[in-house]
Amino acid sequence: MRAPFQTASLATLGRLALAVASVVALSAGHTATAQAEPLRIAVIESLSGMQASTGRPYLIAARYVLDALNARGGFNGEKVIVTEYNSGGKPSGASEKFLQAAAEGAHIVLQGSSSLIAAQLSDDIREYNRKNPGKEVVYLNVGAEAMELTGEKCHFHAFRYSATAPMRIGALVSVMHQEGVLGKRVYAINQNYSWGQDVEAAIKANAARGGYEVVESVLHDVARIQDFSPFIAKIKAANPDTVLTGNWSNDLLLMMKAAGDGGLKVRFGTTFLDQVGNISNAGEGALGHYVAHPYNIELTDGIFAQDYLKVTGHLPVYVEPNTVNALRALAAALDTIKPNGGAIKGNDIAQALENTTVTTEMGPLAIRKEDHQALLPIVVSRVEKGVKYPVDGTDIGFKPVKVIPAAEVVYPVQAKCVMQRP
Repeated sequence: MRAPFQTASLATLGRLALAVASVVALSAGHTATAQAEPLRIAVIESLSGMQASTGRPYLIAARYVLDALNARGGFNGEKVIVTEYNSGGKPSGASEKFLQAAAEGAHIVLQGSSSLIAAQLSDDIREYNRKNPGKEVVYLNVGAEAMELTGEKCHFHAFRYSATAPMRIGALVSVMHQEGVLGKRVYAINQNYSWGQDVEAAIKANAARGGYEVVESVLHDVARIQDFSPFIAKIKAANPDTVLTGNWSNDLLLMMKAAGDGGLKVRFGTTFLDQVGNISNAGEGALGHYVAHPYNIELTDGIFAQDYLKVTGHLPVYVEPNTVNALRALAAALDTIKPNGGAIKGNDIAQALENTTVTTEMGPLAIRKEDHQALLPIVVSRVEKGVKYPVDGTDIGFKPVKVIPAAEVVYPVQAKCVMQRP
């Protein structure tokens, strides 16, 4: 009687073994799914205070692209997680928020407003990556333009998807000189930190090329001046033909207001005049002013602009279009990475970004591998009436004068940039 019992036991054991194997296989499948890592992007921006007018547009533009990416399925089989961190417009605040973001698993940090904050974040990310091999974080700088960021502070995990002072000022001076509107006397007024100092240096460096003399050069405190009327009075006294400035955020908004209120009849050559509020602040006194920027909606077929309007409630302006293009470059780079449901590696993202070129409405956008500076065209535009897309609720907007290809505006790699690759 023992043989049948033994036979029955072996059959039972066989069925149990198959059942266990099935459970193990099923568990393994669930484990593989559970290990699929979502891409985490931390937007560390000035979302309150005087610089919020610049910080929030970066966030809006980033969400426009990343929400669309998620609608198409996200990345690595998961939705991309976008988390907002408010730096408060301070480097210390950005540093604190980066540590929080890193602790929460961020793979990418996105930031654009303020080169002071960008310098802090770039250093923090470099140090974090040095201490955490295999968990590297990629920094997407979509707006901070100080030269040092692709100079002495350059590193493999930092990418600048914006222009710089030599690119903007060089384009601006070239076109204004060709147009015969630059004049012989130029007044330079800029913010007293790395970006403003770069602009001042670029204005002086282009003097011979533009055929002008810098009659006065002023550097002022950043985001602390509430009344620019004394500066406008000094500009009047210097009697320049043109004022060149790299001012942005409240410092440009308030300066345009003071210029309008003071009846200043001087042409401005700017880098951020397309920031919301500047034209309404200056009024018709802005007519004839120039701006060098990476994007002009007047040059487009309007398809992207109308979709952006539908999604966000407003047309793409100021830093938003360039941020959209930077995030589209990221999305294109992600398409070349196949983590296959596993861990996401910052080095893979960085290498993919280096090899990605996207076609934008203004022209190609690529990254120079030697310093991770974006190669992008610059549009020089003039403030006029009769444009297709007037701004600030006025009948005034930005008429394109010339698009200058990236090869004609980019500068050589800075000797201070020593790129160390993993």
